[in-house]
Amino acid sequence: MKTRTLGNGLRVPAIGYGAMVLSPGTYGEVDDARGEAAIRAALDAGGTHVDTSDAYGPDGHNERLVGRAIKGRRDEVTVATKFGLAVPEGEPSRAQPVGYAFGELRVNAEPRLVRGYAEHSLRNLGIDVIDLYYAHYPDPGVPIEETVGAMAELVRDGLVRHIGLSNLTAAQLRAAHAVHPVAAVQTEWSMWRPIDADLLATARELGVGIVAWSPLGNGFLTGTVTALGEDDFRRNAPRFSAENLAGNNNRYAPVRDLAVSLGITPAQLALAWLLHQDEHVVPIPGSRTPAHIEENLAAADLVLHEDTLARIDDALSRFKVTGATLL
Repeated sequence: MKTRTLGNGLRVPAIGYGAMVLSPGTYGEVDDARGEAAIRAALDAGGTHVDTSDAYGPDGHNERLVGRAIKGRRDEVTVATKFGLAVPEGEPSRAQPVGYAFGELRVNAEPRLVRGYAEHSLRNLGIDVIDLYYAHYPDPGVPIEETVGAMAELVRDGLVRHIGLSNLTAAQLRAAHAVHPVAAVQTEWSMWRPIDADLLATARELGVGIVAWSPLGNGFLTGTVTALGEDDFRRNAPRFSAENLAGNNNRYAPVRDLAVSLGITPAQLALAWLLHQDEHVVPIPGSRTPAHIEENLAAADLVLHEDTLARIDDALSRFKVTGATLL
């Protein structure tokens, strides 16, 4: 697997693995044996940057799953996790508006809680240090500088190697980076959802890497999503309503057709296109199927010629997506 460098010299595979899909209630039910097998398939194929969160699944389910899967292979893996959404019982929380049907997430990133979040994640994961630790969302009631100050103490004390921030603005990134170097910003970025131009420019200026979550548009860009099960989390997303999904699939057809003409899958084209957007972007697609995981990771070796990129840009300029995403 080719590698890329995020901030602070953190080298990771060009394409990582997003483990959120392995917890029940995300894309429907899934058992832990299948989840562990998926993570091991990612590691075997070179996707050794594994991304999770204490908020994925009930009571740290996803972190515990990742911890079991990487046991005995810790030295191979860059472990990334996040905090701030799994608010401890009895603690206050503040609303973070989102574009999904439920309208908001609840956040608490107060400095006094940060160490406890990290220690809980370390226990879930069964490891001694977190390689890349993110604040999952900025807390509307806490200046980002204060949250990052508490995260910097974790670096000083050896619990965390690198600091990351997720789902924030360019101004917040600049303020945070002034307190402690930020290795990576995690944000939604794909053919389905462009990155904020100011955030990208600021990350480039500061030398901060970009980790792209949902690089396959919650599976839409695989070209295979035509309907959703009753227990599929994506039913909360307006883009996946029956009417919007049908229209979006029709509009995406030229990109799917281009992938076919190139002899690759639509998912591989979407990931390769994203890798060509910036030398410091690292997508973290998730899948439950080993064959699909291997296909996704193989996109790191694809080189798209300038005329192909131009054709994609032309197709995307005509691709008017309907419906909101999470952010």
